[in-house]
Amino acid sequence: MMSETLKHKKEMILEAAHEIGVPKWSVAEIDQLRRKLLAAHGEAGKTSNDYISEVLKGAGFKIQLTEREEAEDRFEEEFEDILHFSTLQDAEVSLTRLDELARRFRQHGEKAAVERVLEIARLGKRRAEMISRNRKVEEKKRQEKKEIAEWFRIWLETPDAFFKWLDVRKASPEFRATFGELEED
Repeated sequence: MMSETLKHKKEMILEAAHEIGVPKWSVAEIDQLRRKLLAAHGEAGKTSNDYISEVLKGAGFKIQLTEREEAEDRFEEEFEDILHFSTLQDAEVSLTRLDELARRFRQHGEKAAVERVLEIARLGKRRAEMISRNRKVEEKKRQEKKEIAEWFRIWLETPDAFFKWLDVRKASPEFRATFGELEED
């Protein structure tokens, strides 16, 4: 029964797509198609934009990705596995990689890719903040995550001054008293 429903849904999508008849399907047109299915078929026409996009791609329709999605696709391997902050050293390596990517993408005018880098950094900041507030996590780790969240915040606000600031921060008596001396690679 489920595959019959899916088959029927695919047919509904393709029929509606032919009725709309656009050469390239952007997010806006896909959303228009989703609303058309809902209006025409009620609950039976309910589906996600992602599913519609998959069906259209599978049927050979041209899908116009957003700039951000295009950047993600083009630079996928660059963004993969970039966010690590188990330790302060890992966080520093992640921020160094993010900084290098942001500078390279800016230099080449890749605005959407730069935005993706900043989005990843904001995600890192939020994750570190979340862990720093989690009472189930041991105090030392929570302090580290609070420090890491601060690093991400400062990098996001002032990337050009960040690494100089970080050197000063790591040399400060307060930092050394809290975290000891970090080993440099």
